[in-house]
Amino acid sequence: MKTTLDEMQAFVAVVDQGSITAGAEEVGLTVSATSRTLGRLEEKLQTTLLRRTTRRLELTEEGAVFLENARAILASVDAAEEQLAARRMHPVGRLRVDAATPFMLHVIVPLLAGFYARYPQVELELNSNEGFTDLLEKRTDVAFRIGALKDSTLHARPVGSSRLRLLASPAYLQRHGAPTTPAELAGHVLLGFNQPDSLNDWPLRNDDGTTVRIKPTIASSSGETLRQIALAGLGIVCLSDFMTRQDQKDGQLLPLFAGQALDVRQPINAVYYRNTALASRITCFVDHVIDALGKDPFDV
Repeated sequence: MKTTLDEMQAFVAVVDQGSITAGAEEVGLTVSATSRTLGRLEEKLQTTLLRRTTRRLELTEEGAVFLENARAILASVDAAEEQLAARRMHPVGRLRVDAATPFMLHVIVPLLAGFYARYPQVELELNSNEGFTDLLEKRTDVAFRIGALKDSTLHARPVGSSRLRLLASPAYLQRHGAPTTPAELAGHVLLGFNQPDSLNDWPLRNDDGTTVRIKPTIASSSGETLRQIALAGLGIVCLSDFMTRQDQKDGQLLPLFAGQALDVRQPINAVYYRNTALASRITCFVDHVIDALGKDPFDV
């Protein structure tokens, strides 16, 4: 059996304090427990470390050699713990963040200056993937997921929720007019997703009560691409407020079907694996994003 740090600490304390009684008090053990610990240590090492007399303790030659090494080991452990404590206060190292391109551009990027002002020693690696990302395979520390979570191995921290809206540019509406019923959408250029098809469910009800599912005239895997096409005046799109709220405020994209559209919101979560011991840089980044966004961050 190998010696333990507790055994080394007890041995060093007894030597430094000059007695088993004082050493026991130093490490928070009873005298009998400390005596047993020393005996167990000597048994493991198969050597005598201390000669005990009624008046004092005396190191053997082997004990002196072991003492020097034990001090070095304990000092190394203390230094490692201090470094980790320092990293918690001043996080350092590489942090790999993954998010869909629109969320990265419209939410994460505007918050980076504030994060670097607080944590200049963190090295960010930002990756954008439009589909599902395996955090382990991509060596991702934290990902921002939009929509319902299905992976039970992930721990999630809610960031907020963002409403889906049907939108079109003033130029498009001037040329083609605004649809007033779901059936009229069939006569318009519809901008949708080629994957997953569930993103083509729009927050409207048909006359029979079913949810409107569109067949895109122009399809893309990227919400940001669809946003740019809509801004160019080429069609009607359904996108989340987190990426279009400024467009709506500036009047570049106008909401359609006021009073008819359903209030459908996409949950947004920061996710990481449950069995991962969180490094301080992960916690600090997620905390910064959530604190900077505040309550109801994506409402128009």
